Parts: sequence; structure tokens; C-alpha cells
Amino acid sequence: MDIGFIGLGNMGAHMARRLVQAGHKVFIYDTRQEAIGDIAALGAIAVRSPKEVADSAETVMVSLPTPDIVLKVATGPDGVIEGKKVKRFVDLSTTGSVMAQRIFKLLADKNIVQIDAPVSGGVRGAEKGTVAVMASGPRADVEAVEPALKVIGKFFYIGEKSGAGQTMKLCNNVLSAAATVATSESMVTGVKAGLDPRIMLDVINASSGRSTATEQKFPEVVLPRTFNQGFTAGLMKKDVDLFLSEAKALGVPVQTCEAVAALLKLTCDELGPDSDITTVIKPIEKRAGVEVRSKS
Repeated sequence: MDIGFIGLGNMGAHMARRLVQAGHKVFIYDTRQEAIGDIAALGAIAVRSPKEVADSAETVMVSLPTPDIVLKVATGPDGVIEGKKVKRFVDLSTTGSVMAQRIFKLLADKNIVQIDAPVSGGVRGAEKGTVAVMASGPRADVEAVEPALKVIGKFFYIGEKSGAGQTMKLCNNVLSAAATVATSESMVTGVKAGLDPRIMLDVINASSGRSTATEQKFPEVVLPRTFNQGFTAGLMKKDVDLFLSEAKALGVPVQTCEAVAALLKLTCDELGPDSDITTVIKPIEKRAGVEVRSKS
């Protein structure tokens, strides 16, 4: 299959690489020349703009950091919407359902079908092809790209409605954020009371409090103080804010998730939006006067 791929960042580079290695003919674009060069060296074909990507392939995938950038790449000047060959726009980013529906309508005017297919599983999942891919859109068009999406990760069809995949992604990510935040508060409390953080994690992971935060983030990233999970606090704040907006529009009370958003904002304010998601523990540590770290 001929596939266009735009956005070769932490996640996108791995997904594009997997498509190339699976034998697809992949046309790539990114604003960073070095990112293009890395994937082109594997056999992808570099082009000079989103429009040129959409001139080259019927299916164009994007993996981009913010909803506004997705909108610009999809529908702006020299964007995918101006391409001569494109029939399907597959958005692997996290934009929220409102933006997904907006792009769907704008592209539909040019007979381009938008498929939202956000992914979850982090950089390691993208590298290994184990991310969850949550696709929604017209069934026939989703089925046409399903083989390629299965190269990227574990495929789930969410439904016909535009934006349904985005809603699913936000529901997942807010749980991931909440687990990381709650684990941070729990671990700081235990350490300040004199508990060994390694023993804490062993007990939690054998008990009902376990999550990906306790099973992977804390033992591998927080306790060694590397803080290199590969996903920024700013991007997680964006996802949680999108969730809050969607939930409130639906009339759902979300006090717990609002507290999660508040700590993410504090983290971004004190450490910067490019700080790793696992650094959400640092503002708590600072105020408690302890650090959660390996003793050996």
C-alpha cells in the first residue's frame, strides 16, 4: 500500500519505520530535516510538504503534537486538503472529538474521508508495535487502512461516528494521568513516613493498587530519577484538558480529573511543559521535603 506519513516525532518516527519495514511504500514529511533523513535511510520517500504527501498517496497518516497543528496540516495552505491523490486522512494524533469532527467536515467537502485513529502505549509501544489503535469513521474506509494500522499496533474499531476514537483515547489517557498523579502522592506519603519505595512498589504490585504507573513508570523511571518516560507533562495536560472539556459538554461531573489537571498545570508552570510526565512527582516532593528514589 502507498501511504503518506506526516510527523516523525517520538511516536511518529517509530510508526513510520514499522510501515516501511512491513513493505509499504511510504512518503514522508516533517518540519525537521534530520527526522526525515532517519526514515528515508530505511527506504521511505521524502517529499517537501503535506500537499506533496497527499499528491503521492491515497492514504495519508499524521502523528502531530496539537489539535491546531493537525488542523493546519490537514486543511491549511499547502496542506493535505490540496493533494491530488489523497482519499483518506488518518489522524493518529490526540485532538479531541470536536476537532476531529471539524476536520472531517472540511475534508469531506473535497471528498477526503477523515479517520481518527489515536494511539496509546507510549514511545516503547510505538517502537514495538504494541500501541492500541482506536479507529473510528466510515467502516469501509477504516477497513481499507486496517492492515496498515495493524502494523502500527493492536487495532480496535470504535465506531462509525467521527471523533469516537478521540473520545476513547481521552478516556484512556485521563486514567493514565490520574494513576501517575495518585501514585506520586501515595509514594511521597509512604517515603516521608519512612517506608522503602522499592518495598512499597512490590506490595502495591501484588495488591489492588497496581497500575502501569506502579508496574513500569515508578520502578523504571522515577526511582532511578531518570524521568525519561518519553511523554511530556505538557502533552498530557493537553489531553486531560481535552477530556475535561468533552466531559463537561456532556454534563459529566469530573472533580477528580480536575484535580489531576491542576497538578499537571503546576508541573508545567514549575518545570516547563517539556518536562517528562513522571516529573509530576517533583512538586509534591518539593512541598513534602522528601525524594522518592532508589536506596541502592
